[in-house]
Parts: sequence; C-alpha cells; structure tokens
Amino acid sequence: MLMTKKRPQAIRTLRGWAINVLQQAGAIHECEEHGWAQDRADPHARERAIDLARQDPPTGASAEEAVAEVRDVLDSIGDSCPECPPDEA
Repeated sequence: MLMTKKRPQAIRTLRGWAINVLQQAGAIHECEEHGWAQDRADPHARERAIDLARQDPPTGASAEEAVAEVRDVLDSIGDSCPECPPDEA
C-alpha cells in the first residue's frame, strides 16, 4: 500500500517561526481552553530557544535577526491567559 507522509505546514513569517522554536524548546505553551501562548518562565528553555535560533535561523534571516525575534516574542507573551479567570488562592 502506498503511504504518504504529511508534510509539516510551512511557517510563513519570522514571528511564526520564533513561536515554533519557543514551543519546541519548551519555553512557551498554549492555554488548553483558549489557545493563548503562555510563558513557562523556564530560563533553561529560553536559552535553548535562543541557541536554536542562533544555530539554525530560518531561510532569509540572519542569526541575529532570528535571536531578536525570539526575544521579541518572549517579551510579548505573558505567563497567564487573558481569558482565564485569575487564580483565587
């Protein structure tokens, strides 16, 4: 039987690429209910993401541009979902 592998969807923007790198490194995750990106506040995962960006930037971008975009995305993401009610503890 002929089987084909599903190709991963192409990432079209530098920001989309940076979000993907941050997810792969474990630096961010999505809110299970609403889908918002949330910062895991893991310094080791952040460093892994920056190292990945530096070592393997996307086509058409320099290592410096890739690292800068990863940092910009990290700076724009909070650690809580804006749609979830705040924890009342």
